[in-house]
Amino acid sequence: MKLEGIRVLDLSAFLPGPHLSMMLADHGAEVIMVEPANGVGEPTREIGYRTEDGVPVWFRNIARGKRSLKINLKDTEAHAFFLSLVGTADVLIEAFRPGVVARLGIDYARLKEVNPRLVYCSISAFGQDGPLRDRPAHDLAIQALAGTLALGLGLEDGKPAAPNMPSADAIASLMALAGILMALYRRTSSGRGDYIDLSMYDALLAWTANVTGPVFAENADPEPKTMRSFGGAAMNSIYETADHRFLVIGGSEVKFAKNLLEAIGRPDLLAFAQIEPGPAQDPLKAFFRETFASKPLAYWEDFLAKVDCCWAPIRSLKDAFADAHTSARGMLLEDESGNAHIGVPIKFQEEAGVPDLQLPAYGADSESLAREVGLDAATIHALKSRNAI
Repeated sequence: MKLEGIRVLDLSAFLPGPHLSMMLADHGAEVIMVEPANGVGEPTREIGYRTEDGVPVWFRNIARGKRSLKINLKDTEAHAFFLSLVGTADVLIEAFRPGVVARLGIDYARLKEVNPRLVYCSISAFGQDGPLRDRPAHDLAIQALAGTLALGLGLEDGKPAAPNMPSADAIASLMALAGILMALYRRTSSGRGDYIDLSMYDALLAWTANVTGPVFAENADPEPKTMRSFGGAAMNSIYETADHRFLVIGGSEVKFAKNLLEAIGRPDLLAFAQIEPGPAQDPLKAFFRETFASKPLAYWEDFLAKVDCCWAPIRSLKDAFADAHTSARGMLLEDESGNAHIGVPIKFQEEAGVPDLQLPAYGADSESLAREVGLDAATIHALKSRNAI
């Protein structure tokens, strides 16, 4: 696999960092979850829906194929053990609030002295500097401050709704993955590691290229209900059917509008799809609302299957994972106990990822890792006796 021989120390928790390191593990990296010796470790070991074996689904889908090190970094001997482990690592991921790693003596300035080849990635809400640096936040608050939550204002009531995806978490995870791989690639020629300051806020703003038009062109707030990506385009909107289900027409290219309107028998309305999104397209939206409301979803699924345009029924996440396409793409995996796992989305033709669906018990690898860096039995026993590992 692509990342065989790469050792990763992951001190992060919850979603962005752990999902990132799981992607690395899926492609061959050795990932060590560095979990606090607080009796719980990774918080998602205790959070959310559980399968019959008692394992939370969230944990199963961020922790597979990893090793677990339980450690108290405030313990002097345990800290020294950790520094020895850093000397063997290629990548370190952390997601503490700015300043915490310095207090723990594991900041990049300290660790690059131990291992100059280390690629060190800090994922935080707002970055390591700037006015918001010390403000605590998770995904929802970051989306609120980054302006993306306001892009989801209800088209009818104008009120914000909780986002359906943790976009700040997800985008930060993917950008951190890209940054780490770039740094590892550069290291092959420079011999040096690097430090990555990855802000979830920055990452989210970077993905607004398609919706910043009003901001950059007119210094104006976006109005979602008039914009192409939200409610302003008749060919990129949500419509209710006669049985109170919903479908989307999701491609505003003129060729798709032509195909759809010809199939429905109203090519005379094509001109409305050719103008800029916004109120001017209201007559076409009104026609689509009336038309799609006249028949049940099953009728429209059969009708639209014969039309070359972008459309889809709105279905549940359960339905999506039950779909034959999901299975065909390997996005639903099952372990030997019959538990479901989300599959690997990055598909290489050569050296494809092979996820290890085993989960690490809390602290299961603490002793073996201590032995690997040369700690003797007496030291290991002492560390264990005071719950330092």
